[in-house]
Amino acid sequence: MDEIAQERFQILALDGGGIKGFYSAALLARLEDDLGIDNIIDCFDMVVGTSTGGIIALGLGFGLRPREIVQFYSQHGPSIFPDSWIARQRHYFSRKYSPGPLREALKKCFYDRRLADSHKRLVIPSYNLDKGEVYLFKTPHHERLRRDWKEPMWKVALATSAAPTYFPSCQEVDHIRLIDGGLWANNPTMVGVVEALAMLNKPLSAISVLSIGTTDPIEEKPSGLTNGGMLAWRSAAVDACFRGQSHGVQGQAKLLLGDRAVRLDPVVPAGVFALDRVAEARMLSEAAHVSRDFAPKFESQFLCHRAAQFTPIYS
Repeated sequence: MDEIAQERFQILALDGGGIKGFYSAALLARLEDDLGIDNIIDCFDMVVGTSTGGIIALGLGFGLRPREIVQFYSQHGPSIFPDSWIARQRHYFSRKYSPGPLREALKKCFYDRRLADSHKRLVIPSYNLDKGEVYLFKTPHHERLRRDWKEPMWKVALATSAAPTYFPSCQEVDHIRLIDGGLWANNPTMVGVVEALAMLNKPLSAISVLSIGTTDPIEEKPSGLTNGGMLAWRSAAVDACFRGQSHGVQGQAKLLLGDRAVRLDPVVPAGVFALDRVAEARMLSEAAHVSRDFAPKFESQFLCHRAAQFTPIYS
C-alpha cells in the first residue's frame, strides 16, 4: 500500500431519512458485491450518521455487514412504521407511531453493547430539545470524551432517530428530551470533517468523505408558496429546510475538500419513497443502479485505503 493511501483519513457520512435508510444500507451491500469486498467498512476511519443513518453507523460499528442491516430494515420496518388509518389520523394531533416497536428492534439488534464497543470511531448527532442545543454522541476516540462511551447503543440509536411528529422524544439518556439529529445535521458530512480536524488533528489534505443520502425527490413547488402563509408552508418548509441544509453542507465540503468530497444522493420522482413507507423492491433497484455507475470510482478513490484498527481510549 502506497504512502499516500496510508496517510488518508476516510469518513463515511450517512443521512437521515427514516425507512429510506434501507436504500443506504442496500447501496453499501451492493458495492461490496460488485467489487468483491469482504467488508466495505474497512475502508473508513470514521462513520458519522444521523437518524436512520445513525442506526446504520452504529450497526457498522457493532460489526454488522450492510446486508445484515438491510435485513434489519426488511424485518422490522413494517412494525416500526405500520400503515394504518389510526396512525394517519393521530398524526394531526400527536406522534404518528408508538416508539415501542423501534425500541424493541434496536434492543434485539444491539443487545447490551455500549458505544465503547464500536469497532469504528462514530459520531451520532441528536438535539437537546429542552436546552435548544446540538447533542453529539461520540465513541471514546479522544481523551476528553469521558461520558458517551458508557451509553448503550440502542439508546443512542433511539435518540438520534426520534423524529418529531413521528415518534416522541427520547428520554433514555439522563432523562434529557433528545430528538432527531436531522433537525440540524440531516447530512452530517461537516460533522465528520470538523471532528477529524478539531478532535483528531487530521490535516485537511488527508481527509476524504463519501456522503450517502437517502434519495432526493424533486417536485415542482406550487405557486401558492410565493405568498403563502402557515397553511401553504406547513410541509413545504420542512422539505425546503432539509434539502437546503444538505446542499449547503455538500457545497461547504466541496470547497474544503474538492473532489475528495463525494456525494451519492440520486434524484427520484416525488412520491416514490417516503420516510415511513416501505418500498423494498424500488430501493433495491435504485441501489443496484447507483452501484453500477459508482463502483469504479469507489474502487479508484476509496478502496485503496485500509483503516487502522480503532482502539477506544475508555472502555
